[in-house]
Amino acid sequence: MDFASFLTSLATSFILFVVLMLLFTWLSRKPGNKEVYYPNRILRGLDPWEGGSGRTRNPFSWIREALSSSEHDVIAMSGVDTAVYFVFLSTVLGILVLSGVVLLPVLLPLAATDNVMKSSNVTSKGTFNDLDKLSMGHIEEKSLRLWAFLIAAYWVSFVAYYLLWKAYNHVSDLRAAALMSPEVRPEQFTILVRDIPPPPEGQTRKEQVDSYFKAIYPDTYYKSMVVTNNKKVNKIWEDLEGYKKKLAHAEAVYAESKKTGKPEGTKPTNKTGFLGLLGEKVDSIEYYNQKINESVSKLEAEQKVTLGEKQQASALVFFTSRVAAASAAQSPHARLVDTWTVMDAPEARQLIWPNLPKNFYERQIRQILVYVIVALTILFYMIPIGLVSAVTTLANLKKILPFIKPIVNIVAIKTVLEAYLPQIALIIFLALLPKFLLFLSKEEGIPSESHAQRAASGKFFYFSVFNVFIGVTVGGTLFDSLKDIEKDPNSVVDILATSLPANATFFLTFVALKFFVGYGLELSRLVPLIIYHLKRKYLCKTEDELKAAWTPGDLGLATRVPSDLLVITVVLCYSIIAPIIIPFGALYFAIGWLVLRNQAIKVYVPSYESYGKMWPHIHTRLVAALVLFQVTMFGYFGIKKFYYTPLIIPLPILSLIFAFICSKKFYRFFQATALEVACRELKETPNMEQVFRSYIPPSLNAEKVDEDQFEDAASQVSRSQSFV
Repeated sequence: MDFASFLTSLATSFILFVVLMLLFTWLSRKPGNKEVYYPNRILRGLDPWEGGSGRTRNPFSWIREALSSSEHDVIAMSGVDTAVYFVFLSTVLGILVLSGVVLLPVLLPLAATDNVMKSSNVTSKGTFNDLDKLSMGHIEEKSLRLWAFLIAAYWVSFVAYYLLWKAYNHVSDLRAAALMSPEVRPEQFTILVRDIPPPPEGQTRKEQVDSYFKAIYPDTYYKSMVVTNNKKVNKIWEDLEGYKKKLAHAEAVYAESKKTGKPEGTKPTNKTGFLGLLGEKVDSIEYYNQKINESVSKLEAEQKVTLGEKQQASALVFFTSRVAAASAAQSPHARLVDTWTVMDAPEARQLIWPNLPKNFYERQIRQILVYVIVALTILFYMIPIGLVSAVTTLANLKKILPFIKPIVNIVAIKTVLEAYLPQIALIIFLALLPKFLLFLSKEEGIPSESHAQRAASGKFFYFSVFNVFIGVTVGGTLFDSLKDIEKDPNSVVDILATSLPANATFFLTFVALKFFVGYGLELSRLVPLIIYHLKRKYLCKTEDELKAAWTPGDLGLATRVPSDLLVITVVLCYSIIAPIIIPFGALYFAIGWLVLRNQAIKVYVPSYESYGKMWPHIHTRLVAALVLFQVTMFGYFGIKKFYYTPLIIPLPILSLIFAFICSKKFYRFFQATALEVACRELKETPNMEQVFRSYIPPSLNAEKVDEDQFEDAASQVSRSQSFV
């Protein structure tokens, strides 16, 4: 990419961002759009435009509000997990700003003024364009100027250590403050028990669990809820809920027809066959009423069968004290690791119920198989990504598709394609992966949604690093240099050394595209806005349908975090080689902080709360990115034949020691609740029956289930796959 294409890419991305921001300012003031731009505030019963942001014409008022919002505001509106995500963003931004303050004024002049490389390395094709002259690749081999780059590697590393330590300590405080809250939270009185052995002869599963825990905790044990196979009852319940929604929709259509047509109205009809397209035509209201009555009878019968006959080897156990539950969750309860496995219970909305009965050995085997599949995916996905990155360059496209030459040779089209084509192809390619990785993580037997999302996020990060950072850098270079390598196989190292600074331009554009266009679309919410208004006009007839059309979901940390980690990995690895990338990385995280702060306070609604358990995962990957940066620098200094390259060796060792110390000091509190935190007083005595019932799945919580039967057998409930 030449310098003109790079500037065009940057300018058009910026203009798009400004246009999208102005669209947001205009659209968010319209009363009919408030459900799209302020759903979090609406769901909490607050005024959408409190503070005047929705009524002002100032397009920057949302920035002022985002900057003035406190961490407490974020926690109040979106929870601790979201606040921890902002700690991550601000920490990374701090690393880049403090690094850039030193690196940019020192390294850029050193690279730009090395006249030896300017004269010796320019070819007829212009190996070094204007941006390349600002990179480490422009420094002569064995030059004393390389000392500055080596010291810079130490500066970046120590800045990262300092800020990551502060962040870990701060997140630990946030988690403690949340868990010490005087509010009653059901999960703090509950533990999850797995790998329950077969019950003794003459004893039910519930009697076995009750007697086991009563003996150990005679004063604080409340009751148990044994997990059952609830697949069939949940299917009936889902059908019943579906019929209720369809009946409400049909009644709304009928009521509307009375206002717009005949006074007696026109009753809606539907076909009973496949997708309502085939079969007999019937009166919708009568048909759905009949289906509801049938489903209620089936549900009641299946509830009794499920509660009495489908017990499994897992249970939720409830205590009357937070301290007792916290102590039980971190204590071994049996001599053998494969029986009576105990852990903190997640929130009820988080539980992946079908995974709870999976035994110890099944979980271990599943985990190994998933790791093998992920490793193979990473390995073989690199092939198509490498091809995409290589083929989507304009020069290669013209070779493969010669008939497009007349079109792409037009200056305007050529400039735009060079600026955007490879980056857009890469972003689309990566968008296909997260759901697959989340599916694999759940197949490991992980018990909670937040844990599964953390696991999927980790897989996505390593996939991104190997396939995007390494795949694009190595794959694209080797594809372009195959003929040179065939002539001289020993030239691979030199070719890669030359390509590393040159690839910085690709990643500069990649990062700019993500923060200007990506965050512009995030702020403007054009896609959700269009979908909402289409549904509102053509599909939604009831209040519940309208609410479902605008309910925004959560911030999506499972995909946001690895995407952000990829960006910081790329920026760190190029921070010394091509320091010009640092301002772009800083802009990415600064704009992201502002835009997502606005979205967290006004738009997104968290789907779960894990009290910051994502942070150790983020911290580990940040250290991994730091180690990759240090190893990259060691290799590049070696290619530059710098005599003092071994001085880089202590850095990755220091990073591993730093990670080890952080893990030993902080991580245990993220695994289990500290007793000094759990012992804080509550503002009221907990209603243990409400705590217990908060874990009962909707399909077993019907009003007609006999209370005595539920007390005797229910403690044996679960959810099926549909609740995952």
